[in-house]
Amino acid sequence: MESTVKLVSKADYESATAKTRDARMAWWREARFGMFIHYGLFSVLGRQEWAMAHELWPVSDYERLTEGFLPKPGCCSEWARLAKAAGMKYMVLTTRHHEGFSLWDSKVNPYNSVNYGPHRDIVAEFVEACRAEGLKVGFYTSLMDWHHPDCGPAAYDSAARKRLTDYILALNTELLSNYGKIDILWYDGDWPLRSFDGWNAVEMNQRLRALQPDIIINNRSHLEEDYGTPEESITPDGKRDWEACMTFNGISWGYVDSEQMAPYAVNANQILRMLSICAKDKGNLLLNIGPKADGSVPDEAIAPLTTLGKWLAQNGEALYGKMDKFTMTTERGLWGVGGMLQSLSRKGSTIYAWQWLWPPNGEIIISGMVGKLLKARILGSGKELPFTQEKYRIIFPNLDMKDRDPILGATVIALDFEAEPEYIGFAKIAPLLFGQVYE
Repeated sequence: MESTVKLVSKADYESATAKTRDARMAWWREARFGMFIHYGLFSVLGRQEWAMAHELWPVSDYERLTEGFLPKPGCCSEWARLAKAAGMKYMVLTTRHHEGFSLWDSKVNPYNSVNYGPHRDIVAEFVEACRAEGLKVGFYTSLMDWHHPDCGPAAYDSAARKRLTDYILALNTELLSNYGKIDILWYDGDWPLRSFDGWNAVEMNQRLRALQPDIIINNRSHLEEDYGTPEESITPDGKRDWEACMTFNGISWGYVDSEQMAPYAVNANQILRMLSICAKDKGNLLLNIGPKADGSVPDEAIAPLTTLGKWLAQNGEALYGKMDKFTMTTERGLWGVGGMLQSLSRKGSTIYAWQWLWPPNGEIIISGMVGKLLKARILGSGKELPFTQEKYRIIFPNLDMKDRDPILGATVIALDFEAEPEYIGFAKIAPLLFGQVYE
């Protein structure tokens, strides 16, 4: 590898990466929804994935958890089938979390799932399962490694830092060399170096991209790379691609007892609300499950994801594909959709109104759009709706409760305009309605 990769400066590397970004990111920008899987020795403890650090486990004691880490055959296929049924388009697995245990047949790290525990290459099984379901493949990789003796000293010892960064590069080189085409490299865990220079990230990422030219890399090696990763927050980034990574329960990424977690788990409607924000603001949702020690999917995740998948099978047009921003006349919030009743997404001249509640009086009003509406249809059934259009309002009268979405109650109305409508914000429309300027 040393002789075949011509290293360049950070500026030149980032410039070259930017030139290929649109082509590499095209599928990701249309996928919208992926499954995150936190799985490792921490799954045996069932007390959150940071237990080794938070509970101050001695390395030798923690190593004994390998005896209970026994993923059942076919568990990766179970994850992939659920992801496919849920309408997800890609999966990201923790190939090695901060605890340092590799889930593949690593020659660099003997502390792995082939030498211990199940004596199987879980990463290989994961990749095969993803491909069997037509899902893109993502590898989560931790920069830090609590099992490695140089992880702490690397903060103040240059020799230790070099040994650690060489080790991390070697691990990721294995991952990106041995399993065919990999679509995503998902970095995490920057302690103790906390800078791209500390992790030698410019060189590392150049070498890894040479192995996988089409790969997408997140921003957690302290380089901007391809996309941002807000965590436990659906926070749009107006300047770049972004993906919100969310736990299923707001408490833990790794497995915690399902009976105790059930009251905290998100339901299908809550996940759908997350997805609607992502669709509106051209982002993705990476929703996590933390499998049990045997690889089983937690009970509280199965029904919401399965139900959501049924809804997306009928309404996915409003989520998947190349989404566009609205042409806004103000930077203030969206007029007519700031509350709980509606949210909007757009593809070209088609606006999708996500109607969360069905009006008891049979009338829906969508306000703030100026443009000629040609047709309106309910996505789930394809039924066309009669409407009247005023300058700032579209009115759907006499709606039948039977037209409400039967799966989740969230009905999407597709509005096909002659051209992209102008979207009027409150700051402009308030003087017209109330005779005063909104500040």
